[in-house]
Amino acid sequence: MRIIKKIVKWTGLVLAILIAGVSAITAARQNIKYSAPYPAIKASADSAVIARGKHLVISVAHCTDCHSPSNADSLLSLGQDPVLSGGIAFNLPVGTIYSANITADSVYGIGRFTDAEITRALRYGVHPDGTVVYDFMPFHNLSDEDLTAVLSYLRTQKPLAYKKPANQLNLIGNVVKAFLIKPVGPSETIAATVKPDTTAAYGKYLVLNVGNCSGCHTKRSISGEYTGELLAGGGPMEHGLVPPNLTPDSTGRIFGWSQQTFINRFRMGKLNDNSVMPWQSFKRMNNTELTAIYNYLHTIKPVKTVSNK
Repeated sequence: MRIIKKIVKWTGLVLAILIAGVSAITAARQNIKYSAPYPAIKASADSAVIARGKHLVISVAHCTDCHSPSNADSLLSLGQDPVLSGGIAFNLPVGTIYSANITADSVYGIGRFTDAEITRALRYGVHPDGTVVYDFMPFHNLSDEDLTAVLSYLRTQKPLAYKKPANQLNLIGNVVKAFLIKPVGPSETIAATVKPDTTAAYGKYLVLNVGNCSGCHTKRSISGEYTGELLAGGGPMEHGLVPPNLTPDSTGRIFGWSQQTFINRFRMGKLNDNSVMPWQSFKRMNNTELTAIYNYLHTIKPVKTVSNK
């Protein structure tokens, strides 16, 4: 009995030391500094470049869905730009993350950062202060031309001095940030320009490099790593919704859809209030973009699913 008590005592002591050690290391690793190249991207004052950037921001790149607390549809209908002041809360398994202020404000927005610092954050996932960027904006493979356009449009945003709330990570979130989250950079050679057309190649660029469709429609781990087949359906989300299978298998959501049916669905915008799909942004894509996406989705590997239909 005495031996058992000693074993329990020493086991408890060892566990306490291990927990204290892991906690200390976790705390120390919350703001690790990383290095990454600075892209040679400069904002342009050319109206055509800015217009291209605006189109990407309010449509396929869906920046307004995460960074604009205002009604983007209403403002755009009045000929005004959406206010990208951030502060929108995303309640995730790792805690609550708030989107950043990306207006031109020089205190709380991106007006305090250089072109190189902003584009490094987007392409390499490293903040200006060297800490890691959560990979919610995987624009790492955006062409130089499109990255220039997005930056140029963002530079035209009116400054709004709004300080977003600090992120609130839970215990799991702190551990994930400390040991699993690392900067993500380009996975392919960056193109200087990508020609918009209706080809599957351009559709692939939009789906994987701009729209981030795979981020929801492919299963991922808690740290963001892909664990499922490409676009074969994501994991359960809020309100019991599951991003459907988009592959050309007969169990896929768009199986049998004509090109026009596909385009028409996007034009309808959001039909389910609980959906996290950025329908209001995606409905602003033009027919060329939607046709290219439709063509690309019919080239990917068919994957059979049961619950995502």
